[in-house]
Amino acid sequence: MRIGELAAQTGMTRDTIRFYEKAGLVTGRRLPNGYRDFPPETVVWLQYVRTAQTLGFSLAEIARHGAELRDAPDSAQALSALFEEKIRIVDVRMAELAALRAELTARVGIGCPLQADRAS
Repeated sequence: MRIGELAAQTGMTRDTIRFYEKAGLVTGRRLPNGYRDFPPETVVWLQYVRTAQTLGFSLAEIARHGAELRDAPDSAQALSALFEEKIRIVDVRMAELAALRAELTARVGIGCPLQADRAS
C-alpha cells in the first residue's frame, strides 16, 4: 500500500508516516518508481503506536518494545508488564511533582530567594 493510502486509513499525515519510518517504527520498501510501499499490517501497527503514545509511551519506548510485543506468545501478558512498569514511572513522577508543588506553595508570598541571597 502506498503512503497516501496508509495515511488515509490511519488518519495520519504522510509526513508523520515518513517521520515514523525515519525513526524505525515502520518499514516500507521502495518500488522501482521510488514510491514507498507498506504491508497492510502497517495500518494496525500505526494504530497501536498512536494508542501507546496516548498512554504516555514515548516513540523510543514503542520502538524498543514493539518487536518484543509482536513476537510475544502472550502479548496481553507482555503488555500488562509494560503497563505496570509505566504505572511505577508515573507514580514516581507524581511524587516528584507533589514535592515540587509543596516547595512552590511554601515559597508563595516570600519574595524572590535569589534577591535575598544577593543582599547578604
